[in-house]
Amino acid sequence: MVTKRIQFSLPILLILLSFFGCQKKKGSPEKITNNKVKIEKIINAADLFYKNKQLDSAFYLYNEARSNCNPNEDPKSYVYCMYYMAEIQQDHEDFIGSTITATETFPFLNKITGSEYVWNIYSVLGRNYYYTYDYPNAIYYYSKAFILKSDPVNTLEAKNNIAVIYIKQHRFNKALRIFLSINKEKIIQQNPAYYSKILDYVGYCYYKLKDPRALSYFQKSIEIKSKAKDQDGLGRTYYNLADYYQKDNAGLSMKYAKLSYENYTSAGNIDDCLLALKLIIKKSSDIETKKNSLIYIKLVDSIYEVRQRAKNQFAKVKYDSKKEKIENLKLKAQKIKNELQIEKQERRNIISYVIIIIALCLIIFLYFYLTAKANRQKIEATYQSETRISKKLHDELANDVYHAMAFVENRNLSVEENSTHLLKKLDDIYSRTRNISKENNPILNNQNYTVQLKEMISRFNTSDVNLLLNGLDTISWNKVDKIKKISVYRAVQELLVNMKKHSDASLVVITFKEKDNTILINYTDNGKGIDATKLVLKNGLHNMENRIHNIKGEIDIHSDLGKGFKVLIKFPL
Repeated sequence: MVTKRIQFSLPILLILLSFFGCQKKKGSPEKITNNKVKIEKIINAADLFYKNKQLDSAFYLYNEARSNCNPNEDPKSYVYCMYYMAEIQQDHEDFIGSTITATETFPFLNKITGSEYVWNIYSVLGRNYYYTYDYPNAIYYYSKAFILKSDPVNTLEAKNNIAVIYIKQHRFNKALRIFLSINKEKIIQQNPAYYSKILDYVGYCYYKLKDPRALSYFQKSIEIKSKAKDQDGLGRTYYNLADYYQKDNAGLSMKYAKLSYENYTSAGNIDDCLLALKLIIKKSSDIETKKNSLIYIKLVDSIYEVRQRAKNQFAKVKYDSKKEKIENLKLKAQKIKNELQIEKQERRNIISYVIIIIALCLIIFLYFYLTAKANRQKIEATYQSETRISKKLHDELANDVYHAMAFVENRNLSVEENSTHLLKKLDDIYSRTRNISKENNPILNNQNYTVQLKEMISRFNTSDVNLLLNGLDTISWNKVDKIKKISVYRAVQELLVNMKKHSDASLVVITFKEKDNTILINYTDNGKGIDATKLVLKNGLHNMENRIHNIKGEIDIHSDLGKGFKVLIKFPL
């Protein structure tokens, strides 16, 4: 679904502005009575655009009326225009701009006799702070609106808004008391739209308080909204039901999430569409998740683009209007001042050019410096890798190859026992050569990682060593990035190689566990162990420790002579 763009009605605006007329540049100023008539005509035209959801044109005309209005003599018209301008900015999620526009009316609120105008300003400020998660300030302005002697519906709306904030603050008992009191009001019960919305809130509070009465309120709300064909309201209730069943009934939760998305889509409520779609993605299969994620990204991008353009456009309208008013008040500005401004601008330009050149030189220098540093690091890493591989070949293979050659020279290979011993030696040399080769190749991929890890571990399960592997398949490896997978693979390999070379173990247990977004790996063997007080990590174990630290993990080694060897590895997902 593509967000509708609001078209700027320039031809209509030009006709209207030519009809209303601009401020006179010559002659005597208009009388206040005539000016008020002109302002009222502009406001009426702006109201029509606002009603037809042509918000950019409405904003332009409200701003035009505001700029022609003297707030000290006609505060109502001024506050009225500023309120709708703040509403339009809020509709486009320019909450800071909306707050600035609304607070500009404060000096004139005490000059207005009707409380409705003041209530509107406090309400729009309350919503701005609510949408920006500043709940204390939101409650402050809603409370100021609530205590005004205003229309009963406005009073109940302010009361409702305060309760909604309590929900956001997880103060469900306090919110429930307010909603139940509103629910009893006849004026609310006689209005299906308001009544069903209050039922939703009551049901939501009961749900959060784990009270089974929640379901009956949601169902009653759906009945009312279905009769009224309130698709936006149905979207909200279905979303609450999807949340309600999320833990206990995944199928029913998905059903209501899809109904919520369909109703929000039909109602054109893009923001809440995203909430429903997010819930659907959470419960979808891999294929559906990818498809729904693309829709989600497209919606977010389109909303951001439209609102950003509108935000910039409204800011420009206000700025241009203010600038025009200042220029009209200074029609007799001297040419000398203009020339001085041009001269100052030229100086600023020269300074800007110098700064830009210096910045470019600095950027070029940093680029070459960082490139050279990266190259040095690559060379050093290559050297370290080559040194490590050379040491492994020497420590693990060279001596064994020499012994095998000596065995061949000094033994009669026609004897079956000698030939069998030689084959075993050669098989062991081949296996370790293959391990070193695999360790230094980009062997891992996301799809076959578990299989490859099992295969590597199984090669150490021999007639002399009983190796037990637990929990490997319970880990969400698809959430772990490739660097961490490689580090785990090589760390486990280092432990097993160390076991085979030094521990004389007959039983090895490796346990994998995922807990609180952390992966835990427990290694235990019943080998001869080492003295922990004299433990110095060398060669393979040192490499293993570096790998785990590089992925922001921790490693803890426990061992005593004759009591085996234990290692605990943990790292974040």
